[in-house]
Amino acid sequence: MMIRMYLLQVWFNLSDEGVEDAIYDSYAMRKFMGINFMKEQVPDATTLLHFRHLLEEKGIGKLFFDAINRCLEKCGRIMHGGSIIDATIISAPTSTKNAAKERDPEMHQTKKGNEWRFGMKCHTGVDADTGYVHTVEISSANVHDIAMAEKLIREDDEVVYGDAGYLGIERRPEIVENLHKSKIDYRINQRPGKINALKDGPGKDWFHFIEHQKSAVRCKVEHPYQLIKNKFCYGVVVSPTRLMMKYSIINR
Repeated sequence: MMIRMYLLQVWFNLSDEGVEDAIYDSYAMRKFMGINFMKEQVPDATTLLHFRHLLEEKGIGKLFFDAINRCLEKCGRIMHGGSIIDATIISAPTSTKNAAKERDPEMHQTKKGNEWRFGMKCHTGVDADTGYVHTVEISSANVHDIAMAEKLIREDDEVVYGDAGYLGIERRPEIVENLHKSKIDYRINQRPGKINALKDGPGKDWFHFIEHQKSAVRCKVEHPYQLIKNKFCYGVVVSPTRLMMKYSIINR
């Protein structure tokens, strides 16, 4: 019953109190939960809070995510041979107006463009053919994208796409020392400044064409971020367990 209540909370992006009230109001939700009001009541918000913390402590979100991916692979929906890697910053409150009078110690700040951001960073590996998310790693915002890249690459990948933040990945020690990953074809987008510095002519046009082809594949990694931040309203930091559950839903 509790896992069904938690799934309703994740699917509809509800607070603990909100999902409790929604189950009382919705016959469909009560039917899904299997609750008979003649015999029992809806678990209260505090019970759900403790249950969610238990899931986070035991890493159950990761188990859900892996289980969904195993089903997709069994059905032939996830192809192998190529991955797209990227990362996005998920902001966290910077206020110190809390009981501890300090910021969350697990969050850090980083500069993106001309803007300072505080929070965590979500690193994802996406199947280059289907766009399904196959790997998710979480770090603080000040960890560079390339530092987590090796964890996003599958052992059977033959080609990897990434933006300019991954330039030089083939020279990283963890890549060079890995027999398979050192032989992967890394198709990383160049920085725009390098392209603009070229003289006009066939060479520059060819360079633009190659970069466009890379971007046409790499854009698939942006779709899960759009869903996480816009549809599921996770533009601010959440627990890794809930983030894993959301990526499971996206793949589903």
